[in-house]
Amino acid sequence: MSIRPLVIIPDSRLRLISDPIVRVDARVRAIVEDMFETMYDAPGIGLAAVQVGIPERIITVDVVRREEGEEEGAEEKKNPIALINPEIISSSEEISVYSEGCLSIPEYYADVERPARVKVRYMDLNGETQEIDADGLLATCVQHEIDHLNGVLFIDHISKLKRDRVMKKFTKIAKEKERDGV
Repeated sequence: MSIRPLVIIPDSRLRLISDPIVRVDARVRAIVEDMFETMYDAPGIGLAAVQVGIPERIITVDVVRREEGEEEGAEEKKNPIALINPEIISSSEEISVYSEGCLSIPEYYADVERPARVKVRYMDLNGETQEIDADGLLATCVQHEIDHLNGVLFIDHISKLKRDRVMKKFTKIAKEKERDGV
């Protein structure tokens, strides 16, 4: 397992539509292991393969956190879920709003409206078709990551003015890093 470098906006790879996985094999399982390690290290609650430079339909999520009130340094609870070729097959009319962030857009958060509940069909690490009913933070996270597979970023769900400001800021940072040889 290894931590992979994150793809940060304005990198055009984040706008790629990811390719479906034909077969779940050792290569795919190794990518998933690296994605979990990268996601936990960041730290994040979700990651799409395209965010580590692999435009394939793989996402990892884990919205379980250490319980409030537990001592600092206590073992964090985990519930890692890998979804291969995930697709939303139904969603609620009810909407929820979460303040979303993204590992590919560091330190920027904005309120995003999404369906409160979704049903998702996907393949697990054994190549078996599964379905999951998600609500709350899990529903938001899964929708956010599936958006990545379709070249959509959470900032695409906010006003054009705010999105333009974010893109301008990160384009400037990228140019400065390029100029400084970082």
